[in-house]
Amino acid sequence: MVVDDHPMWRDAVERDLQAAGFDVVAVAADGDQALARFPAARPQVVVLDLQIPGPNGVEVTKSVLQTDPGARVLILSASGEQDDVLEAVKAGATGYLVKSASGAELLDAVRRVARGDSVFTPGLAGLVLGEFRRLSEPAGDTSITGNPELTERETEVLKMVAKGMSYKQIAERLVLSHRTVQNHVQNTLRKLQMHNRVELTRYAIERGLDSDDED
Repeated sequence: MVVDDHPMWRDAVERDLQAAGFDVVAVAADGDQALARFPAARPQVVVLDLQIPGPNGVEVTKSVLQTDPGARVLILSASGEQDDVLEAVKAGATGYLVKSASGAELLDAVRRVARGDSVFTPGLAGLVLGEFRRLSEPAGDTSITGNPELTERETEVLKMVAKGMSYKQIAERLVLSHRTVQNHVQNTLRKLQMHNRVELTRYAIERGLDSDDED
């Protein structure tokens, strides 16, 4: 589903996605249209502009994920401002690209977000991880021993997720198949009763898993 209030941009994104083999099940020009069309269309990925007529992209993200926690939201915005990025991620967005990204970068981001990866324009991933770390500091307990329900391998994969690594990078590092890594992440999500990698990353950072010295 493509949501953008600029017709030429919206049409271009829709056309590029369709040409790449994606099924665009709906488009919307503002927040109200997006929320009205989402329940029937049930897209796997929502490509969403932040600065749309109300409700804005942050509010749409929250509502979409309340309706379908398994959906993925990829923000495609002209803004790369810190506050905009963090608000979107806190609302549950799985990825954030600025509109200066190339068509190939957009298509790659949609594919990765659909697989469950977190995708950010270069430079933004560190910003997001840093903010999650700052917010988690008052929590106090940063030990990793409070998760006896996770296997050693699941904890190892979780550390790499917290560092912003993609499934492909994790698979290569651990000499596992892409599907095996996905299964470990899905099992971890189920055990922790979470819905996506954004929640998982926040959880891991709160426990200091992203600061592991092993590279």
